Formats: sequence, C-alpha cells, structure tokens
Amino acid sequence: MKLQDKAIIVTGSTMGIGKAIAKRAIAEGARVLVHGLEQTEGESVCKELGQDRTALHIDDLADPLAAQRTVGAAIAAFGKLDVLVNNAGMVVTGRLEDCEVAAFDRVMAVNARAPLFLTQAAYPYLKESGGNILNIGSVNAHCGEENLLPYSMSKGALMTMTRNLGDTLMREGGVRVNQVNPGWVLTESEQSRKREQGMAEDWPAHLPKNFAPAGRILFPDEIAAAVLLFISSEVGPTTGTVFEMEQYPMIGRNPPKV
Repeated sequence: MKLQDKAIIVTGSTMGIGKAIAKRAIAEGARVLVHGLEQTEGESVCKELGQDRTALHIDDLADPLAAQRTVGAAIAAFGKLDVLVNNAGMVVTGRLEDCEVAAFDRVMAVNARAPLFLTQAAYPYLKESGGNILNIGSVNAHCGEENLLPYSMSKGALMTMTRNLGDTLMREGGVRVNQVNPGWVLTESEQSRKREQGMAEDWPAHLPKNFAPAGRILFPDEIAAAVLLFISSEVGPTTGTVFEMEQYPMIGRNPPKV
C-alpha cells in the first residue's frame, strides 16, 4: 500500500474533493484526520470511511487559531504527522464592483492564510517524519473568471506559496510541497451553485465542447487520484510543482473565435 500507516490531515474532507482524497488515502493504508464545519456531517463521513482509520476535527479555518488546533488534533489522535493536504476552500463570486471587504477577507483567510499557518504548525512534525504537503489550488490562479475575482486572487496567493515553500522547505527540512490545480469539477457544491445561478437540474449533461471537450467535467475522485500520486513516494523528491488538471491547456489557449 502506498500510504501504509501514514498520518494525514485533509482539510475540508467532509465532502467533495476532500472526501475523495480521504477515501483514497485510507484505501492505501493511511489514517486521516477528517476536517470540516459540521459535526453531524463529519461523524457520518468518519463512519463511512471507517472509525478505526479516522479522527474528526470540526473547526472554522477563518479563525486564526484554527491551524494550531487542527494540527494539534492530528498529533493527539495519531501521535505523528506525515502529510498535510490543504484542501479546504470557499468560493466567493464577485467582479470588481461587487467586492465587499468582509467577503474578501474571509475567502483570503480560508484559501490563503489558513494553508500558510497550517503549514507553519505542521512543518516541525513533517520534518521529523520526512513528510510532505499538498495544496489544492485552482486553474483560476492564473487569471480567473471575471466573476471570481476574490477567489482567483486567493488561489494565486496559494500557488505562489507552494512554489516558494517547495524550494525552501525541501532544501532546509526535506519536506516536499506540491499543488494540484483542478479545473471544473463536479462536486456537490458546484452542482448547487450552478442551480442557484439559474442552470437546469441536468446542466452537467449539456456542456459546450469549448468548456468540456470530453462531454463532461472532472470528478472529485480523478482529482484525488492525482493527489495520491504526489503525497506518496512515487514522485521521489519532486517539489514546488503545480499540476494543472483540466481538459485543455490553461496557459496560451486560444480557441477559435467562430
């Protein structure tokens, strides 16, 4: 097994991509700290994934002290830490004229500040175990959709952090830091968000080829498969890498205008 007896934190793992990552990690022998915002939802996920392989921590990563508490919960549960997966994130829609201070501060706190301070709290334990960090970003980090300005900024900050620490932490402590940038993924949250925006119930079945050449968008388990590769030893000392997951190149794409 690729992750036998590894102790892993996966933030935002009560649903979507995070849950898929936790499920795959456990299947490969890991023990996972399941993190989320809702106690009942978290308990249900732990029961589904196996209570002997999971521990639950409920916390709001917008709280500056949540990072220390989350890492502390993993150490209390497992006695060590091998992998930190910074997956938790929130989407805030808005163009320049729509941006509000409170919403901007919250998305930056959850998507950029929390991964930084989770990394800070986890680093001593990861250095001891020879562990690694995997950040879940977004292809929006490169520019972003016009109505995702604050979200895109937060993911741009995260990507810079990955490249910066991918150099520093590997050189100074032997800790790898990598990132997966998913494109359009069919999570529970995305399905709800699109329905709220007025799209039909069956919108995933009617996507333009320009956005979904395969006739569908990505599934959470496909993102989890890539994450598993990077957090295992199969990529060797690879660090500072940002792996784009979309159905077309994000940089330099220039589709036909007709």
